[in-house]
Amino acid sequence: MKQVLFCLLCPVFIFAQKNKTTTPATRPAVDFVKSLTEGERKITIFPFTEMNRYSWGFVPTSMLERTGISMNDLTATQRKHLENLLQAYLSKDGYKRVNDIMSFEYILKELEPTNTHRIPGNYKVAVYGDPARDSIWGWKFSGHHIALNFTIVDGQLAFAPFFFGANPGIVQAGPKKDLQLLKLEEQLGFQLINSMTAEQQQKTMLQEKALDEIVTGNAKKVSPLDPAGIPVSDLNEAQRATLHQLILGYLIAMPPHISKARMDRLASEEQGAIRFAWAGGKEQGKPHYYRIQGKTFLIELDNTQNNANHVHTVWRDFDGDFGD
Repeated sequence: MKQVLFCLLCPVFIFAQKNKTTTPATRPAVDFVKSLTEGERKITIFPFTEMNRYSWGFVPTSMLERTGISMNDLTATQRKHLENLLQAYLSKDGYKRVNDIMSFEYILKELEPTNTHRIPGNYKVAVYGDPARDSIWGWKFSGHHIALNFTIVDGQLAFAPFFFGANPGIVQAGPKKDLQLLKLEEQLGFQLINSMTAEQQQKTMLQEKALDEIVTGNAKKVSPLDPAGIPVSDLNEAQRATLHQLILGYLIAMPPHISKARMDRLASEEQGAIRFAWAGGKEQGKPHYYRIQGKTFLIELDNTQNNANHVHTVWRDFDGDFGD
């Protein structure tokens, strides 16, 4: 399996000689912290040992309180520093996705004008430790359908858990009609399951009915789920390439050197360790769920709410969430 995955990934990535994931410069974090007033720092900056560092969620902030300062309470200058911070720790695609997801809050507000939880811009940022002085520190950005958790330990970066969601999954009307934010994650999943033989699908299916939600929810710590689904070794070459592109679709939100290092780790997964599992319908518009699990990581996607037009996706690291 090592050789199979290595050969599959080599045309796309040049692997780092050392399995390290180095962080972007800390300057954007330092600048953001410096831009805060003393009162703002009290609600934004915490010791690295503060346990709320492990708290995260993906429902609106008005339904599940987050720590930190809200974007809505930042000045224009402070917002610019926050933008620089996000850009430093995300790829261009990742930064665009964050802004697109936040913009969907305006769509939801128009669709549900009486829903008190539709508050565009209600996303919070919190910093743990002192990025200017500490070798171990972290920060997070969270709100409806976004959860980014970054931990820096001696210049190395852990980026999980990270969560992206979209409601609507596909915009049905208005100026953004037909826009689909998590299109790659959806389409490649359908492509993979529908390329399988009946025998392969039998190995892949968890159950006929889609799971209602991602299994791991917003748990602070996750362990490997029971092995389920079809192992990569039972896929043909084209199917392995599709699965590779699907995994890359999640990592593409991270800066290139981060995604390269993470894919390097995947290349060392043992025989049969990476599995793909599916539940529910096999076409757009029908409730569906899938997961990709290896020895070190878990990806989940569900699309069951709002007539299967409401997507949740998450990446978890069994030995690296929150830098642990």
